[in-house]
Amino acid sequence: MEYLRTLKPIFTVTQHWPPLSRIQARYCSKLASAVDTVREKKKTVDKFKSRLSSGPSFQDFIKGLPANRSRAADEEPSEKHDYLSEGLLMGNSRKVYFETYGCQMNVNDTEIAWSILQKKGYQRTAHLSEMCVYLQADVVLLVTCSVREKAEQTIWNRLQQLTAMKRKRLKTHTPMKIGILGCMAERLKMELLAREKLVDVLAGPDAYRDLPRLLAVADGGQQVCNVLLSLEETYADVMPVHHAPRGHSAFVSIMRGCDNMCSYCIVPFTRGRERSRPVCSILEEVRMLSDQGVKEVTLLGQNVNSYRDMSEEQFFGSDATKLSRGFKTIYQTKRGGLRFSDLLDQVSRIDPDVRIRFTSPHPKDFPDEVLHLIAERRNICKQIHLPAQSGSSRVLKAMRRGYTREAYLDLVRNIKQIIPDVSLSSDFISGFCGETEDDHQQTLSLIREVGYNVGFLFAYSMRKKTHAFHRLQDDIPVEVKQRRLEECITVFREEAERVNAALIGSTQLVLVEGESKRSAEDLCGRTDGNMKVIFPKEDVHVQPTAFSTVPISAGDYVLVKILSANSQSLRGRALSLNSLRAREVHCRTPPEDQPDEHVVQTQP
Repeated sequence: MEYLRTLKPIFTVTQHWPPLSRIQARYCSKLASAVDTVREKKKTVDKFKSRLSSGPSFQDFIKGLPANRSRAADEEPSEKHDYLSEGLLMGNSRKVYFETYGCQMNVNDTEIAWSILQKKGYQRTAHLSEMCVYLQADVVLLVTCSVREKAEQTIWNRLQQLTAMKRKRLKTHTPMKIGILGCMAERLKMELLAREKLVDVLAGPDAYRDLPRLLAVADGGQQVCNVLLSLEETYADVMPVHHAPRGHSAFVSIMRGCDNMCSYCIVPFTRGRERSRPVCSILEEVRMLSDQGVKEVTLLGQNVNSYRDMSEEQFFGSDATKLSRGFKTIYQTKRGGLRFSDLLDQVSRIDPDVRIRFTSPHPKDFPDEVLHLIAERRNICKQIHLPAQSGSSRVLKAMRRGYTREAYLDLVRNIKQIIPDVSLSSDFISGFCGETEDDHQQTLSLIREVGYNVGFLFAYSMRKKTHAFHRLQDDIPVEVKQRRLEECITVFREEAERVNAALIGSTQLVLVEGESKRSAEDLCGRTDGNMKVIFPKEDVHVQPTAFSTVPISAGDYVLVKILSANSQSLRGRALSLNSLRAREVHCRTPPEDQPDEHVVQTQP
């Protein structure tokens, strides 16, 4: 800024003036204009310097930062802002209302954001209705998804509704603040701030620690934004406040970001690079959940099975990361670190009666040691999500998935050989750039050949910033995408019904979730293979050979005899309470005094 204090004149005027008749008017005009410009610039600079002197300095932002930017997992990060008093950062019992959209990672992000705000004195409310004035939310935070255009449009529509509610709010109450968190904040930051002033606060996936400051600044009437991505942030020291239904299941984030750079995917640009949470932090959270009575833990990550903890020196090494046979990556082979198989081993040992699931994996990260561990441990669910995206090697290459159709099918055969009773689910995209009718038919044949029981299928939606946006053409008409999607869904349902029908007559261990949404007379739960099971609400034997009966509660493990099936769910009859430890002993038919009943197959 020093040069601004010593501005030199643009023109030097000599003492000897030429004859007046020889001076052209246009030079005088330029001189006057230049002098005015210099004066305006000086006024602007002086005004800017005055504002700088009264605001925070650079030292305010770096004060308290350690010389080494790395931080131990158990070290409490500094959240002090000397230019904001601690009182301004406090919530003072203001009520926060969360709405969560998208994947399970967003559910976990909601729990993290709420944990941070709760420590600052905010209260959480489930009320948004204007009729409930004293319970009405003061802050509304939408945790958003940006994977597809439809998901974003849902948020735009919701913002219009919330803004109308905000304008009608009584003047006597604190003005409502509306915030966007997560991927959409990261991807559309400028548009969200500019369009009709719909949003007061924007916070990207790595900026939740900054929420108290952002809300404090927004109270002054300013729009505020922090969407900086981090190479280190895992929220390892933030214990999420879990709001699982009836407390029987919970999500635990183990890593964030993605390095795969698939050509259709926005995640690397909204969630950043891969970084793994320290194993000690994960184990502590799982132990806490087990102590609270949680019966099922799902390990979360954008690429969950590429977990690689480098937080401790003992984990450093030169061993290369093992991939599934026939798979490759676009990045250099990573070395060292405590791998996913090591983490899964330690987590599964904490409580043998707690089910362990994980999502969402990438097919490339299933070396044999992971598969053998799943096969050996009773409490690791025999269900694997294996996103294929397409059945055509040509389309898979355009997607930059790192494998061919043949390599994927080899992996499926290897999984079924090591885990014979495995259940498989998958993701598919219809109508990707350049997809031909033959490519589409190959996808249908892959679905038939593998035999999934759960699927997530979508029409392709191009996202800005992705490789496909810059290098490929979205050349498949909307109506063709939709037709191909419907054909994929039809084939998927046919195969799922066939796979599920094979379970009729078997006895499945079901973790009870609660009442069925369709009938208060029925209960519902999920099998080890993540299939929904519906069965009548009736008392059952404590053990298969016992005479006393007890009612079934959410969180119980129950043996259920499967009587019918369709593509969406199974129906059966509860036999007795059970546990994961006793699963192999008691998986048998009911006693003779409990004759089988035939239940007509119905849509759940």
